[in-house]
Amino acid sequence: MHFLTILLMSNGVSQVLQLLAGLSLLVALHEFGHFFFARLFKTRVEKFYLFFDFLFPFSGLLNFALFKKKVGDTEYGIGWFPLGGYVKISGMVDESMDKEQMALPPQPWEYRSKKPYQRLFIMLGGIIMNVLVAVVIYMFNFGIYGDKYLPNANAKYGITVDSVGRSIGLLDGDFITAVDNKPITRFNEIVYNIIFHKDSGTISITRHSKDTLIYIPKGTIANIISARKAGNRDIIQPRIPTIVDSVIPNSIAQKAHLQKGDSIVSVNGKSTVLFIQFDSIKKALFGTPMSICFYRNNVLDSINVVIPKDSLLGFKQFLPELKTEKFNPIQAIGKGFSFTYDQFLSYLAQFKLFGKEVKVSESLGGFGSIAKGYAADFNIQGFFLFTAFLSIMLAFMNLLPIPGLDGGYVIFLLFEMLTGKKVSEKVMEWTTSIGLVILLILMVYANGLDIFRHFHLIK
Repeated sequence: MHFLTILLMSNGVSQVLQLLAGLSLLVALHEFGHFFFARLFKTRVEKFYLFFDFLFPFSGLLNFALFKKKVGDTEYGIGWFPLGGYVKISGMVDESMDKEQMALPPQPWEYRSKKPYQRLFIMLGGIIMNVLVAVVIYMFNFGIYGDKYLPNANAKYGITVDSVGRSIGLLDGDFITAVDNKPITRFNEIVYNIIFHKDSGTISITRHSKDTLIYIPKGTIANIISARKAGNRDIIQPRIPTIVDSVIPNSIAQKAHLQKGDSIVSVNGKSTVLFIQFDSIKKALFGTPMSICFYRNNVLDSINVVIPKDSLLGFKQFLPELKTEKFNPIQAIGKGFSFTYDQFLSYLAQFKLFGKEVKVSESLGGFGSIAKGYAADFNIQGFFLFTAFLSIMLAFMNLLPIPGLDGGYVIFLLFEMLTGKKVSEKVMEWTTSIGLVILLILMVYANGLDIFRHFHLIK
């Protein structure tokens, strides 16, 4: 069963559509990067395709396109096999494996006739474009929305932790001040810094007004990643008390005379001092009588309500105060570049985790895992932010020195530029064929893992 079908069955329609839109945009722009530099150096581009018009990686099988139109020397089209895209550049060993063309004498308009530095730019064009796409998206994001975050100092009630957090030694109500002696300024930095902690990593906390140090136990990284794969919330969250911030007009809460500032402490005798407790108990009692106790001006009071299933009590919860850093257009451009650089380093750091505590089978995923990175409820900002991260991921993956990827061609070109000796076309053909088969096996393996996880056959 195709994994996209499984996602559709799992009410992931919005995520599937976002994945298709995001990847289609990124693939088209990646290929345009190759196309741009090829045309810049007067190299003929025979085909420009979104998706493959053959059964990848077998260029001679099932050759047909859903759409194609020739303009000048280039045929533009949409293939039927949705696993990427390609540009066919004259005189180049690529996915099309056009051996007949390569057997003819080189022509001035062909890739193989160009200078090494020109061929290098043609091969790096897709990666350059992916990086620029991320920069532009982040630039507009910071320019329009700014950078909104929760200052660690504003998490005034400390943290609430799950089982993974408790296994580290953290407790509800702790205040995390540093990881590896690096002070925490933003709350969302905490889990990131724990994942990428040093070998003898430490967490500095304040507990019951006393400062103490926790050593991060071995296996923490794997446990955090496993929890995220299972769709669980992060190992820590801000500890938020159940305090009414405002009451929605004509709601059950208004009719029951709840007011701003009321602090809800129990429902049917069960403690709801924390909002996470209140939310859990409330959902379990839909359609049944609830006795809600709360403090108002230090006086304990109570109300009795019944909340119909899938309805709301009708008040907005107190939340820690977020901070928004604003950027003018010039600052937004600089932030776009610096944030893209930081994200690239972050992805590199994640890649280095393989073999440390993280097994490939536990962290690798296919299209299903990627689709889950998009929000189930579409919003334009979230769509573009995750698409920008995907663009960085594609740039990084294409830099890997694997034949068939841009990085494989770059290695051959660097060898030529350093030694003055050109890699033979026969070697290029064989290594590209092997590389493409390896890529197909990796894709099948990654998507297979997603399918097994869906049916709970593996973690």
